[in-house]
Amino acid sequence: MCCKNNNGIRYSPLFSFDFHLSSFRKPPEADNCLFRYNNYNEIDNVPDRLRWCRQHMELTQKEVSELTGISRFRYADYESGVTEYIPKDTADKLAEFYNIPVYDLLDGFNRFRYFGQGKLIKSHRESLGYTLPAFAQLLGVRPKLLRAWESETKQLSRKSWEKYFNNIITGDAYER
Repeated sequence: MCCKNNNGIRYSPLFSFDFHLSSFRKPPEADNCLFRYNNYNEIDNVPDRLRWCRQHMELTQKEVSELTGISRFRYADYESGVTEYIPKDTADKLAEFYNIPVYDLLDGFNRFRYFGQGKLIKSHRESLGYTLPAFAQLLGVRPKLLRAWESETKQLSRKSWEKYFNNIITGDAYER
């Protein structure tokens, strides 16, 4: 850049800066979730429901974490879908915070754990008229393992739930 005046020509260096501007409160993925769905009822998965509720309240994950007492990293795992299980007290806390039914935060596996895996397994087994050893044999598991699942001394993983109970213990069992 140059400027001509009575004292002569003056030169001034011209700098060009290239940097990315980003919004602090609404990163690019925030807009995607809010605009992907017209309303909350269209959302069919738990991570997007959590993200939509948080963004609708114009909160960051850190703020939700501080307001609910849930670890920031744990909450981020719930929104990203990395964590397969949301504990009952956490699901209750989030449902109350977002003012939504707790059922909305539970997929099939989490409903199974939320409403008591032991109670549901035992109830289903008894409704079919099986003894514990006979039901264990039907499933192809050791009776000791089935007893541990029913007494909830051992929690089912999502993989075990999908293999043994996903298709046999349905939504109406959760209403009992």
